[in-house]
Amino acid sequence: MEEVAHAALAGWESFYVIVGTSAAALTGLQFVVITLIAAARRRGGPAEIAAFGTPTVVHFCAALFVSALLSAPWPTLHGPRLTLLAGGAGGLCYIAVVLRRALRQRGYKPVFEDWLWHTILPALAYGALLGAAALMSHRVLVMLFVTAGAVVLLLYIGIHNAWDTVTYLAVDQPRRGDSTTANDRPPA
Repeated sequence: MEEVAHAALAGWESFYVIVGTSAAALTGLQFVVITLIAAARRRGGPAEIAAFGTPTVVHFCAALFVSALLSAPWPTLHGPRLTLLAGGAGGLCYIAVVLRRALRQRGYKPVFEDWLWHTILPALAYGALLGAAALMSHRVLVMLFVTAGAVVLLLYIGIHNAWDTVTYLAVDQPRRGDSTTANDRPPA
């Protein structure tokens, strides 16, 4: 079994080095986004950041975590499989928390694009991680591709959400001046 684990994961090392490095660097970007929000003196507060900003960091960190996990020299696939099961299930639970936070905050009324990028696509990514881990012992190669797709999706979700916030702060908000309303774009 040790040879199977090494053979299955060895071909993915460069992929996860690239994805993990990107996720780590982009986590720093989200800190810059939060700093821009504070400097812009947006009316949004902790509830909006918890609903729309914090999940971006969590998705980047999940991509980094899976990248580190699958780059480690595991003796068998049992360890990464159990860890991915826990991570996928935890991610789905976290998306339920994000959904609840988005519904409870009052500083912004989410539109379909927000629901897509903050709840639907992350739920698909974490569900794919959970499913891939559950089936990994049967179809190792296919499930490693599913896992890779889920990690890249988390990375793109984070990029989209950070970029969406930055472009709003740089382009949309200056045009509106001080006349922001509760229906403006989210603060993070």
